[in-house]
Amino acid sequence: MTPMTSTPGSSGSNDVTALAVRAREASHGLALATRLVKDAALEAMAAALGVHEARILAANADDVARAEASGTPANIVDRLRLSPERLAGMAQGLRDVAGLADPVGEVVRGSTLANGLELRQVRVPFGVVGMIYEARPNVTADAAGLCLKSGNAVLLRGSSSAASSNAALVAVLRDAVASAGLDPEVLQLVPADSHDTVKALMRARGLVDVLIPRGGAGLIRAVVEESTVPVIETGVGNCHVYVDAAADLDMAVSLVLNSKTHRTSVCNAAETLLVHADVAEQFVPRITAALQQAGVTVHGDETFAAQEGVVAATDEDWAEEYLSLDIAARVVDSVEDAIAHIRRWSSQHTEAIVTEDQRAARLFTAAVDSAAVLVNASTRFTDGGEFGFGAEIGISTQKLHARGPMGLPEMTSTKYLVVGDGHVR
Repeated sequence: MTPMTSTPGSSGSNDVTALAVRAREASHGLALATRLVKDAALEAMAAALGVHEARILAANADDVARAEASGTPANIVDRLRLSPERLAGMAQGLRDVAGLADPVGEVVRGSTLANGLELRQVRVPFGVVGMIYEARPNVTADAAGLCLKSGNAVLLRGSSSAASSNAALVAVLRDAVASAGLDPEVLQLVPADSHDTVKALMRARGLVDVLIPRGGAGLIRAVVEESTVPVIETGVGNCHVYVDAAADLDMAVSLVLNSKTHRTSVCNAAETLLVHADVAEQFVPRITAALQQAGVTVHGDETFAAQEGVVAATDEDWAEEYLSLDIAARVVDSVEDAIAHIRRWSSQHTEAIVTEDQRAARLFTAAVDSAAVLVNASTRFTDGGEFGFGAEIGISTQKLHARGPMGLPEMTSTKYLVVGDGHVR
């Protein structure tokens, strides 16, 4: 995504301002809604996805057909495509969120001060959240559900490639919210027909409390650099799997294949494989053959490149988030070398070590500075649903406020409640 320009007072800016004003007004009532009411709305939203499955899938089929006709890469089309199974997963995500504790009003900490003042820090909604995202229409339902449960109104600005899908989804979800007695204006779809609407959303300081971008590196960079609204930065996933000298190699084959091939178009798919030199002679031919049998192109260092069909790796490969059936691979001399490689090239999303050596595992988990570090588990587990958070709104790779999969608590701020009895200072 390239930097965008807009004309002050343009129709895009006016549209977004009007939507944001309505969302801001509706957010006040939502912030006071009980868990019972919010959960009823979430259940209604989940049911509506099933009732209107044909309508939603027909709209999605239009988006997919346009994408394929325009030559969109297969991995992006996969992100865009809905199916009855994926729609059912979206509905279950909403039900899962309904089953989670309401974060609003939770006491983060509290005490009675020496002077008798009662002090509590409690969770409160942000107010209005702006979502700017690419391709994936499942984000529409996930964001709507998480924002509603956490008491936030949401402005949803998906990509033009998913315009039909998102329009159908938001229409269905708004009707469901209204049926539960909440103001449907808490869910707003920002038009995707112009980049001006993105620019306007990034400039809606005072109406929008926080922006969350989800998509490629270009989109995220543009939002972070150009927005005057505070941004929670979600990150690209250049994720690594390191196979240690003390690895169970049968386990390592399984974990590498799952991390890479389970679903290639997602940010927690593995993009780089590191193998300790002590097991390279045995493991490199084995894993290369297994990856190639699964359709993966290996971009390897000299050791890997000695295997038939392996492409010689360049520095660009170590930095690449392929989101496809490709993986970069190299041999390292030690766990320290693996850590050094990850420090240089990682996007600080997810890294995994395969080892039976507790010392190596402790060193790796302590020294690797990423949002999630896994031991003997697939990188595909870095996911809000898999972590038990319900549907996530994104995976943050920044270090402020939220890091890793962002569930309900990460969708709140806090305020202090201070109760006295005539106290003066």
